[in-house]
Amino acid sequence: MEVKKIVSLFRNRLLQHILFWCFSFFVLLNLFTGSGKAGKIDYIYTALFHLTVIPFVYLNLMVFIPVFLSRGRYLLYTLSLIMVIPCSADLNILLFDRWIDHVLPGYYFISYYSLSDIIKIMAVYTAVTTLIKLSRGWFMLSDANRRLSQLQKENAETELRVLKGQINPHFLFNSLNGIYSLALRNSERTPETVLKLSDILRYVIYETNADLISLSVEIKYLKDYIDLQKIRSDSRADIEFSISGEFKNIMIPPMLLLPLVENSFKHGVKGSANKSYIKMNLHIDKNDVSFVIENNKGMVDDVELKDYKGVGLDNVRKRLEMIYPESHEFLVIDSDDFFRVDMKIKNITSKDED
Repeated sequence: MEVKKIVSLFRNRLLQHILFWCFSFFVLLNLFTGSGKAGKIDYIYTALFHLTVIPFVYLNLMVFIPVFLSRGRYLLYTLSLIMVIPCSADLNILLFDRWIDHVLPGYYFISYYSLSDIIKIMAVYTAVTTLIKLSRGWFMLSDANRRLSQLQKENAETELRVLKGQINPHFLFNSLNGIYSLALRNSERTPETVLKLSDILRYVIYETNADLISLSVEIKYLKDYIDLQKIRSDSRADIEFSISGEFKNIMIPPMLLLPLVENSFKHGVKGSANKSYIKMNLHIDKNDVSFVIENNKGMVDDVELKDYKGVGLDNVRKRLEMIYPESHEFLVIDSDDFFRVDMKIKNITSKDED
């Protein structure tokens, strides 16, 4: 706590200015006295010298820099300094040669430096204080950017958690629709379907909280989901799922493929009275993963609420944009006869990289 108080104290702007001028006083005092010991008159002379330096410095800090330099008016800023610095130097000479005798008679002060020397001193103060102010502004901007970056990261993580929370209930809703439909027909396959759903829900509830999971795990439950849907669709549908390439070490976000498959069954197999099909191809090429899924188009089951249409695809799209902003492709082809999604992720994470 003491360290934080000290850091907070030194961040106080008034204290910063006081420390700067104390340091300035010490430097000029040593400059004016040279190698000799400073006396009372040296302290007074140094203090009086600052009477012309301080107004000029704050004129630069509070007027010239905000009005001209910060707005990119570099020529006006330079011209302002060229006019004011000699004026301040001339005021310094007038102070010691004429005015100070009326205030402090008996000290017989004179200006020990020429106009050019004082101009040089004023120029040094201009350069130093300007650099300090610009450096302080840069650090403040860097800190603001860091805070903004952290806030954006936190917002992105929050949005991802919200998206996951939307996916899981949506998936459960559609799966329960399948059981509901079987139960209405008193199908003997209802218990088998319940077991399949239980296995999938175990995955949804306990394994999708991780940022990444093994692609092999997603594939396993993807197959379980397809089997569950095959039970419901009987022999009407031609369902193909092909996998090529080595996928054991590939890591992907959980529930990334399932919503796409779910969407195909929902809009194709479930709603089609004629011969329907779903063709799925998952291809892995080193660290590139592509998934293509196509289905014929049919009408969505009447029991599905309209409010849930498109939730799965939208969530997949948003998650890809957030997790793989520059390294993914997501193409949706919606024709009169078929619906196709082409998804590709480049340079995806593998276990060896973790």
